[in-house]
Amino acid sequence: MLEKQNPKIIFEDKNLLVINKPGGLMTHGDGKNNEYTLADWLLENYPDIKDIGEPWRAQNGEAILRPGIVHRLDRETSGVLLIAKTQEYFDFLKDQFKERRIQKEYRAIVYGGFKEEKLDGIIDKKIGRSKKFGIFITEPFARGNLREATTKYKVLFQTGESQEKDFAYLALFPKTGRTHQLRVHLKSIHHPIVCDKLYAPKKECVLNFNRHALHAFKITIKDKNNNTISFQAPLPDVFEKALDIIRRE
Repeated sequence: MLEKQNPKIIFEDKNLLVINKPGGLMTHGDGKNNEYTLADWLLENYPDIKDIGEPWRAQNGEAILRPGIVHRLDRETSGVLLIAKTQEYFDFLKDQFKERRIQKEYRAIVYGGFKEEKLDGIIDKKIGRSKKFGIFITEPFARGNLREATTKYKVLFQTGESQEKDFAYLALFPKTGRTHQLRVHLKSIHHPIVCDKLYAPKKECVLNFNRHALHAFKITIKDKNNNTISFQAPLPDVFEKALDIIRRE
């Protein structure tokens, strides 16, 4: 069972709420079920921000509220998320995302070790849709509208270089924000994220993970005075325990 709990507040002032989203909590509804979401939690605890931001239109035409939500994380991805508490600040943050001035750092545990010459690098591959519904892949096999996507990675440590039996702990720096980008890019270089049931369905979930091992670790923005500020979400317990295991191997 995925860890499902309320988000923890990292920072809050009159304009901005920064939370640590637990893995297993959807950012907002999808129009397909009545699952409890971060948007529901926000409406319960911050009813004044109900109309902040932009609603999302589901396939069935339903307008899904996204109160103050400027960006999203996949359901299973944990970590730092920004919530605007005023429309002015929502627009201010949205512009930073659009202009790619917001810097994000993720942490992931992946299958397979990296060769010494590939301990850091850049994955620069366009992303499009797969023949399978809901799955994205990189060029040249992608279909439809291909979108530019760039991810910088760095191996922080690993258990060895074997592709079959080793694991690596990565810092990831996406330069673009495509759907499933990090998961798709890592799969494309044959290092899918541990327990990613969508992009590594034949791999065994290991290291006590029952959701994919991806965490939004840090985000850096500019405030209204043009000061650079960063917010960091501590690693969940399941990550810390997994790292203890692979450090011993």
